[in-house]
Amino acid sequence: MFGFLNLNKPAGYTSHDCINELRKRLRLKRIGHGGTLDPMATGVLPIALGSATRLLPYLCNRKVYIGTVRFGITTTTDDITGNICQERAADHLTLAAIQEHLPRFIGQIEQLPPAYSAIQVGGQRLYARARAGEVVSAPPRTVEIYAIEVLDWQAGSYPELSLRISCGSGTYIRALARDLGAALGVGGTLATLQRIESGGLRIEQSHSLEMISPEHLPLHPPQEVLAHLPWQELDEAQLQDWYQGRAVVCAGLPSAQKVVGVTFAGTAVGIALRGGDRLHPKVVLKN
Repeated sequence: MFGFLNLNKPAGYTSHDCINELRKRLRLKRIGHGGTLDPMATGVLPIALGSATRLLPYLCNRKVYIGTVRFGITTTTDDITGNICQERAADHLTLAAIQEHLPRFIGQIEQLPPAYSAIQVGGQRLYARARAGEVVSAPPRTVEIYAIEVLDWQAGSYPELSLRISCGSGTYIRALARDLGAALGVGGTLATLQRIESGGLRIEQSHSLEMISPEHLPLHPPQEVLAHLPWQELDEAQLQDWYQGRAVVCAGLPSAQKVVGVTFAGTAVGIALRGGDRLHPKVVLKN
């Protein structure tokens, strides 16, 4: 079992719950995921099997979400699963007013992670400290949001806005909902969230947890999932050097790309760092 699985995470499961379930179903210990999803969220969760887990740090960091912001409500978790902190009618809010504020959330922005998040502060997860009654926050972090598209608008006492958000790793859509509501002076929380793209995998090709078994295991090869990297095929002589940890000389390497995927006979054998016309082993896979 070697490659990537495009899992459609169900609501109510943590990402770690999915890993545990797959370990039982596939009778395989070496499984990892690329990018945590909150329990309430659904959608694409890239899963690596076997030695492909070593390739998880090289996944494309672009992610795409469809989320619904509910205005007039703030919660402890910045999503609808938390306890309500403040509630006020926002029936005066208009889509035009919201659209005036959206550009400030596009590009590189400072974002304060939610109090209930997996970030560690003082050696403990924020959510663990929050559940213990502590008031602790992580320092703001710089994240990048590439685009925000309005999909739907539902007016009312607690109006809802559906958005398509393209962003980089580390972006909290819950924090975006909270901050957009604050900018409008009415508060906001995340009502729904689906990740439709992550790590080069799309929702259209995803598979439910119930579908996965040793007999039905639709794996994607690393070259497909890490298609944002250039890939170099080795010959047999180069392969021996590769497995011995020695740099291999290759012609026709991309001039600007420093990280290169390496294959032999069409199978991924690792990740290299380029130096001139040489590929220096960074991750060596022996499947």
